[in-house]
Amino acid sequence: MSRWLVLDLDGTLVDSVPDLASALNRLMASRDMASFDAPAVQAMVGDGARALVERGFAARGAVMDEAAYTAFLADYTENAAVDTIPYPGVRATLEALRVAGWTLAICTNKPEIPARALLRTLELDGFFAAIGGGDTFPTRKPNPAHLLATLAACDGDPARAVMVGDHHNDIHAAAGAGVASVWASWGYGVDVDGATANAATFSDLTTILESLVQPS
Repeated sequence: MSRWLVLDLDGTLVDSVPDLASALNRLMASRDMASFDAPAVQAMVGDGARALVERGFAARGAVMDEAAYTAFLADYTENAAVDTIPYPGVRATLEALRVAGWTLAICTNKPEIPARALLRTLELDGFFAAIGGGDTFPTRKPNPAHLLATLAACDGDPARAVMVGDHHNDIHAAAGAGVASVWASWGYGVDVDGATANAATFSDLTTILESLVQPS
């Protein structure tokens, strides 16, 4: 029997705040609004690109319009991998997990097109059997249907799957789907609880996952 690992993207697989902040600040400048520093942007990440732009506008006392979101998405898609890098140990760990028989997938609230563009540029896309973006299915995290649909896209069995993420959306989606979860404590989330296990680094996943779903 196979095993399935579903990973969040931003704050779990890659540190994407630098490029998200750059794209958001270019949008702010185009609207004559003040920019944000990286910690402020990090605090707004986790619910998808639309929520990020909405929060940015709200923080400046404005309301996002559709043209602003469209401009942000086009800019970010083009520049998603300028300063974004995988976390330490990502590539070696993904390879080790694949060799150990894990089928890998991505479940992210980031829209699918920029998610795929980022993974392709970082040469990580070949690891993943499915990518469930924030606009791929009718629902998105924390709705468990997002995770279940991503698993279904790679013929996954929730009973033999693990969700890894740094945000409460990831842990809540996993709980609702009946999927074991690992909180990525190196990421952007704070005070995330309810996970089946916690990991301090990406490389720790190889050991932790073995304890959650046994090979058959």
